[in-house]
Amino acid sequence: MNAKLMQFLRDEDGITAIEYGIIGGLIVVALFVAVGFLTGSDNASGLKGIYHALGTKLTGVGTAVGS
Repeated sequence: MNAKLMQFLRDEDGITAIEYGIIGGLIVVALFVAVGFLTGSDNASGLKGIYHALGTKLTGVGTAVGS
C-alpha cells in the first residue's frame, strides 16, 4: 500500500492537466477583460450591453419558437 501511495505522489501526469486548466482559465479571464475594454464601459456598448442584446435576441427566438 505504501509503495502505491509513493508511486501516486511521484506521478507528474496530473500536474500537466492542472496546469492546462489554469492556463485555460486565465485565457478566459483575459478574453472577458479584453472584450469589456474594447467594447466600452457604458451599458449600451459595453459587455453588459452585449449580454443584454444577446438575451433579447434569444428571448425573441424562444417566443417565436414557442408560439
